[in-house]
Amino acid sequence: MTDEKESTFLVTHAEGDSAVLKDVHDGQVHTLGSNPGLDVDDAVEATVAPDPPMEVTYQVIEVAERRSVSIEESPEPPTVHERELAAETPTGELAQEPRAGVGEVHVLTPPEPETDEAVADVIDDREGTLSRAARLGVNRVEIRSEPGVVAVRYLP
Repeated sequence: MTDEKESTFLVTHAEGDSAVLKDVHDGQVHTLGSNPGLDVDDAVEATVAPDPPMEVTYQVIEVAERRSVSIEESPEPPTVHERELAAETPTGELAQEPRAGVGEVHVLTPPEPETDEAVADVIDDREGTLSRAARLGVNRVEIRSEPGVVAVRYLP
């Protein structure tokens, strides 16, 4: 097949007989005509191709890797390093830094009264947050916060 596409996808919807994959690199959505056992919030390194003859739905040709991705809010406060990063970042801005090994840390600096709202925004943007995690090749997103600091940790 000439229209095969190899990428990393986030499973945004799954039923017994179909699934919806979102390419985490270009945002393209692919509706599968069948579900090869995928679950919502799976990140898959896969090759997909249009189903003939209409090419309206897709099929998974190969799954190279599959992992579940999750978001959790931790009761732990941000680390000393994350607090230092926040101190250097203007209020309302975002600092991003690679983690040692795999992943990234994103530190948001909301106004103190809006900290809980900022945490909720990260959790509510489930598709965006999990797509970023899939793109980074990590399995979980941990959110730590204290007034004025929200650390979004993309962890293996």
